[in-house]
Amino acid sequence: MRTTTARAHPNIALVKYWGKADEDLILPAAGSLSLTLDQFPTTTTVAPAPSAELDVLELDGRPADAGQTARISDFLDHVRTLAGRDERVIVRSRNSVPTGAGLASSASGFAALATAAAAAFDLDLSPRDLSRLARLGSGSACRSIAEGVAVWHAGDDASSFAEPVDAPDMRMIIVTVDRARKAVSSREAMRATAATSPFYSGWVSSTEDYLRQMLVACRAGDFTRIGEITESHALRMHGLIQSTVPPIRFLNPTSHAIFDAVAEAREQGIEAYSTADAGPNVAVIVRPSDAGALAGRLTAFGDVRVVGPGPGAHLCTEEGAAVPAAAVDAAAPVAVPASEPASEGGRA
Repeated sequence: MRTTTARAHPNIALVKYWGKADEDLILPAAGSLSLTLDQFPTTTTVAPAPSAELDVLELDGRPADAGQTARISDFLDHVRTLAGRDERVIVRSRNSVPTGAGLASSASGFAALATAAAAAFDLDLSPRDLSRLARLGSGSACRSIAEGVAVWHAGDDASSFAEPVDAPDMRMIIVTVDRARKAVSSREAMRATAATSPFYSGWVSSTEDYLRQMLVACRAGDFTRIGEITESHALRMHGLIQSTVPPIRFLNPTSHAIFDAVAEAREQGIEAYSTADAGPNVAVIVRPSDAGALAGRLTAFGDVRVVGPGPGAHLCTEEGAAVPAAAVDAAAPVAVPASEPASEGGRA
């Protein structure tokens, strides 16, 4: 076993993931599509702990609490089972995105952990199998394994993974409205929606249709249609979440004001479309030529960052340079075990 470091970036879904077909395997009720970002990375190191009886987790330089450590240890059990080994490890992880604020910290976190842990335990996984492994930590993490725009196939354990798809160049403006941890986690809200919303079955079937339309738009390089689907699906998801019993609201008045400001910008000739994951912060996709002008308009609503398509999860050298995380190989999937309970399946 060796010490390894990996880096992964968050992703923002354009066609949302909300609801599971299988809680243990983190299989989505419908597929989704996202943009992996080129900023806000998580960097994670996995090191041997030969004398330890339990795994050790440090987050941003501080010891993690028992619940966080247990979740990581459960995930590492999948890696150990795949490797046929039982060593305990020290995990040191640093986020540059607000944790738990709806900006995909679980996606980048588990994508980085999966990449580093697989290498530390000498597993040679294809990108497909690395995506499947990351999925067992957080559903949306499977998409952060892939670069740029990625589609997550629903499927079964062997066929539920994410892979990159061709799409037109675009930028995303992240407007951070609130950095606080959410009062209701994505996992809790997702379960409540599936259990209590009268509209949940319609959400699943319509999401499958939205994804088919989105893939057609991506292949055609049709930014306008991509944007229309993105904004419509985001609003539909947040409407669905508010239909739970009791209702759950992630968007706040400032979030809605941003959606309105972007709609106004469209009327004035800046083509842009809003979306939001399970939190109040808003992401806006825009043509690269319009990103600067629109970002200037949105600074009144919060901290603004213009991001672009980013790399997939990758290993780092000691100097921090990227090295390939896995060979590009479409071979038969490695059998990722389902015997142990998987952790929370993420956000949109």
